[in-house]
Amino acid sequence: MNEYVKIVALGGLGEVGINSTVFETGQDMVLLDAGLMFPEEDMLGVDIVIPDFSYIYENEEKFRALVLTHAHEDHVGAIPYLLQNVSVPIYGTKLTLGLVKEKLREFKLDDVEMHEIHPQEKFKIGDFEFEPIRTTHSIVDGVGFAINTDVGTIIHTGDFKIDQTPVDGNPFDLLKFSEYGSKGVRLLMSDSTNANVAGFTGSEKNIKKALSSIFLSAKGRILLVTFASNIHRIQQVINTAIESNRKVCITGKSMIQNATISRQLGFLDVDDSILINENEIGNYPDNEIVIVTTGSQGEPMSGLSRIALGEHKKIKIKPTDTVVISAKAIPGNERAILKVINSLTKKGASVFYESNSNVHVSGHASQEELKLMINMVRPEFFVPVHGEYMMRRQHAKIAESLGINPKKIFNLDNGEILELRKKGVKVVGSVRTGRVFVDGKGVGDIEDMVLRDRMRLSTDGFVVIVVLLNNATGELISDPEIITKGLLYEEKSQKLLHEATMMIKNLINQSDINLKTDSYEIKKKVRKAMNKFLYKKLMRNPMVLPIIMEV
Repeated sequence: MNEYVKIVALGGLGEVGINSTVFETGQDMVLLDAGLMFPEEDMLGVDIVIPDFSYIYENEEKFRALVLTHAHEDHVGAIPYLLQNVSVPIYGTKLTLGLVKEKLREFKLDDVEMHEIHPQEKFKIGDFEFEPIRTTHSIVDGVGFAINTDVGTIIHTGDFKIDQTPVDGNPFDLLKFSEYGSKGVRLLMSDSTNANVAGFTGSEKNIKKALSSIFLSAKGRILLVTFASNIHRIQQVINTAIESNRKVCITGKSMIQNATISRQLGFLDVDDSILINENEIGNYPDNEIVIVTTGSQGEPMSGLSRIALGEHKKIKIKPTDTVVISAKAIPGNERAILKVINSLTKKGASVFYESNSNVHVSGHASQEELKLMINMVRPEFFVPVHGEYMMRRQHAKIAESLGINPKKIFNLDNGEILELRKKGVKVVGSVRTGRVFVDGKGVGDIEDMVLRDRMRLSTDGFVVIVVLLNNATGELISDPEIITKGLLYEEKSQKLLHEATMMIKNLINQSDINLKTDSYEIKKKVRKAMNKFLYKKLMRNPMVLPIIMEV
């Protein structure tokens, strides 16, 4: 009999992304999800952000499995980086495993053990018994979990909304959540993403009416952009295209990949006669074409961005085109999306997006659904998860309004250890956690100092000062050479650069430091003097890099 279960979020509490949660007893450890986050504006040059899995690596001997709720990148995107360092089986639904398997193949991780799970079919991993519970979300085949332990049942919802008319006819399992509520749930961990949004989140089927209206009124081609993972949305686009006698061209690497896997696994229903490739677009009148691609967040290399900028090899925007951006802007991407919309509009295209039409619904539960979840489960303790602090704080207030004692609500930070025992719950400490930056092939070699340097270079530029010394005497051979980038236009600043050169020359000549043996000290003096000079003249603080060369 285990006396406790420890719960530690390695990510997802304080950001939208890098969702990853540890469940641990004295003998066993299971990780629920391993997601990534896309870089924020100040993370210059960073490709993606993943959780710090140090706690997993330090406890590798008891790490038993990775269990997945669904296949969105913020829940599965970090899996390859985790499994490059540890080897454990993965448990997930059919589509989730299908998409993850393709991701692992790109990293040459082909020998990972995988177990397909199904709603209401329990499975055991060490001290834990999991029961998947069907949920609805903006990706197919998502589940929440009832985690049965010696100290009680824990419910983790995963990402969800309560869609009672889903496109695939598989509704949210209200009954199973309620059954657990009637038996008794010690702890509920529930998605907080839309906790600040009043009312109910609309059904995915609500999109169909808006799409039909746009498709029927469009005079030329239709370019529809959505997340490659939103298989229900893609299915509705295909259905609407068939109704309006249009062929469908699916383009973009991730869109083609996800659509192909979804068709193979039976989650996307489309006849081959409806589909065409990029080379066949010109074989049909414009009013018989729908192009489905990626780029809903204005990503520079996405299909839509390349089309908008005229850089796509096969597809060029025409004034008769209609573009539908069927997705919500992730915070921080608004400017990039607006740039793409402006480019499309300048080329004459009609553009429909969330702000001017009903072409998107969220995949996350709004306030009334969050209330319904809490009332169904009726937990003794509550932890709002997945989201920024303000989202989770609002979710906590919702729980309070439903009668949950504020002392039994825990708004945790990443790394805090919540210990669940028979007689209560409390925070008992914290573990190392944080964000690991992935830049190209480098994982974790980009620290905050590097990002600060990149930010400084991007805002103030840099100055290189080359000093040539005589190898024998240590004396200056010539005047120092000053090279600037991102600071000023050198051809128009010769007077200032000459003044700076003479200042550095005089500094070196008048210094009592032995240039040959104390180059580090002279570099420090040169850097300090140049920083002071430039701030006085320009009020700028560029990065200054002195180089001492002996010839």
